[in-house]
Amino acid sequence: MPSVADLLFAVLLFGLSAGALGRLLLRDADTGWHIRNGQRILLTHAIPRVDSFSATMSGKPWYAWEWLWDLGMAVIHQVMGLNGVVFYSAAIIAATFALALYLATDRGANLLVTLFLLVLALGASAVHFLARPHVVSWLLTVIWFQLLDSSLMARDCIDRKRLYWLPLIMLLWANLHGGFLIGFALLGAYASGFFIEYFSRPEQQTRAAQILRQIGLPTLLCILASLVNPYGYRLHVHVWKYLSDRFLMNSISEFHSPNFHGAAQECFALLILITIVAVASAHKKAHPAHVLVLLFAIYSGLFATRNLPVSSLLIVLILAPLLSETISGVVEGKSAEWMKSTCARLNGFGSRMQSIDLRLSGHLWLVAAFVVGLWACAHSGRVGSEQVINAYFDPKKFPVEAVDALAQRQRTENKIFEPIYSLDSWGGYLIYRQYPAQKVFIDDRHDFYGDAYIKDYIKVTLAQPGWDEVLNDLHANLVLIPAGSSLASVMRLSPDWKTTHEDQAAILFQRID
Repeated sequence: MPSVADLLFAVLLFGLSAGALGRLLLRDADTGWHIRNGQRILLTHAIPRVDSFSATMSGKPWYAWEWLWDLGMAVIHQVMGLNGVVFYSAAIIAATFALALYLATDRGANLLVTLFLLVLALGASAVHFLARPHVVSWLLTVIWFQLLDSSLMARDCIDRKRLYWLPLIMLLWANLHGGFLIGFALLGAYASGFFIEYFSRPEQQTRAAQILRQIGLPTLLCILASLVNPYGYRLHVHVWKYLSDRFLMNSISEFHSPNFHGAAQECFALLILITIVAVASAHKKAHPAHVLVLLFAIYSGLFATRNLPVSSLLIVLILAPLLSETISGVVEGKSAEWMKSTCARLNGFGSRMQSIDLRLSGHLWLVAAFVVGLWACAHSGRVGSEQVINAYFDPKKFPVEAVDALAQRQRTENKIFEPIYSLDSWGGYLIYRQYPAQKVFIDDRHDFYGDAYIKDYIKVTLAQPGWDEVLNDLHANLVLIPAGSSLASVMRLSPDWKTTHEDQAAILFQRID
């Protein structure tokens, strides 16, 4: 029998990669330019420091801070195509949640309680299930938290040697995704927690002071490790400027605060409510470090939708043991009989399941599920005659037909591939399909294009006064936009533009003169 963690891994792996659900991870066009950037690294044997995708920004400095992910995805794409990219992204997501389940139960959480909380975390995270490098930050956050918590909360000083794994993780993390800042936030939360403990709990002063001394050197090594990237300290400055740019934060949808009318956001709201009740009713006060991590997770989740997955995982890792301990306390305490009976059944059933689960070792099913998926990816998504994995960009969401028609016409007429003006959310797809023959005027690397350029882009896409002047200044002769957009309606009436292709998803305009 598979363990619950193995079963969760297999279900998520095939749920997010097989069949129609496999297209969910390709809802965002970012995947396209990540693949092409990785291929560029393979071709040039160099990490890019200037842009080559944009018609207007070509040659200007660019921070490809996710270059290591891009390189890995390019290799996978070269061998297995989009099926492989989606499958490996799904595997990272599945491994993250399976590991969170294992670690929470290992920390003393009831298996049923952990599963319930993890289902809520999955629901909250679904809004950001994408084949993009942020998924590796989820996995590294779980590993980072476990190393920190197991080292600093342990009574034995020997366990604190695990802290020296953190710089090695940071070395990898700083070259995979900008989420490496989460690692420093957690270090700060734990250091502050033990600083609070030093002043608020006199009986723990000696231990707290010892831990604060022991965490200093690993923190310094983590800082130094984060500087080992192609851009050095300039990467940190660039990320900070990007995240502190109020215009971009207010303009990019995934940085907006959650809209709690959505299912994913409601799952996160429920996690917050359970956290408040669990902390308030806990028989033993939560450690200040855990309280600070919970506050950080809740605040970051409320600040931006893209933070919901990391916030939910951190909440589950702390909340599951705390809530399980509270349920056990109800059974042994003075409570109503019906409440004691309900908690006793929940506690007993969860404990029996957990004891069975712990005996199921070897992880044969986990390995088997991964091997079957790899086999399918290596054989065009098929296992025998059955099409198991079939990943592609959805033609209802992306301008698939329009790009096919444009490419065919330009090859037939032997024309130069002119740069194409389109949505920022389509830019990555156009780079994936047309680069290097055709460049784009914009994609969703908003930190690269800057505020002024993005403001002009918004003016064009919303068909605000002066939109045509922007296109004239850019010398844009091809415009590809959604067929039902405001800009499409205005351009149909303009004598300067003609329609060369139209389908349900997109319409392509070409300048007449």
